[in-house]
Amino acid sequence: MTFIGRLERFGTVDTTQAIVRGWLAAGALPDRPPPYVAIAVADEQTAGRGRLGRAWSAPPGLALLLSIGCRPAAFELTHGWRLGATVALAMIDALEAQGLRDGMIGLKWPNDLVADGPDGQLRKLAGLLGELEADASGRLASAVVGIGVNVDWPADRFPPALASAMTSLRELLHRQADRDALLDDFLARLEPRYLELLAGRFDAAAWTGRQRTTGREVEILAGEETVRGRGLGVDPDSGALLVATDAGSRALGSGEVVRCRLALHPAARSA
Repeated sequence: MTFIGRLERFGTVDTTQAIVRGWLAAGALPDRPPPYVAIAVADEQTAGRGRLGRAWSAPPGLALLLSIGCRPAAFELTHGWRLGATVALAMIDALEAQGLRDGMIGLKWPNDLVADGPDGQLRKLAGLLGELEADASGRLASAVVGIGVNVDWPADRFPPALASAMTSLRELLHRQADRDALLDDFLARLEPRYLELLAGRFDAAAWTGRQRTTGREVEILAGEETVRGRGLGVDPDSGALLVATDAGSRALGSGEVVRCRLALHPAARSA
């Protein structure tokens, strides 16, 4: 794979995000074509975190934990979120290559990969964390995108407090899942998606089509405000979540979906 400038595997680390940030700061990627990426993969993280600094952990060897760093030339900072979206789409491609049926995995705005549970509720399979740095001109200087995927984690070992809201590739396949095979398939699918993105071609159709918030009742925590309404979709230019509320339509460019029920809004049922 020509786009990998550095790839290292670790046993136990604090976080793969910190490792890759350190590489970028030390000039780990050459400033010449092809557009290289640096990737750190770990068996276990002792200080893993998600959005808003939330702790995230998994038993050693049961999750795919990695971070990808890059310096995309001439990339607008306002489109930096598309790097995380591209990583998510490549991982969905790789998950389906393990034997999941097409369309089984969806996206829950802003940063989760989810699947339908046996009770009809969304179960989290993976989460992303994107960190962007701007240069003096306000353009994107570097980015690190971390992703953690529950791979060979059996349900009887899920944390009791989270068991009803999570799943794993093993549980979805109903058999043992292979982290190395998933990693290989992910990297093979990330390269063409990443190169397309740098060429100005973001796969908006796939990203919008995978959104599980669309047409469903959502509750979004945005700062100190809680917004309730029906998801109308997502804006492929800004990355904003579009929500129909009692007060009118809203575009939420930041915040977090804290509830995503399967029940459709009455208007959506009759559409």
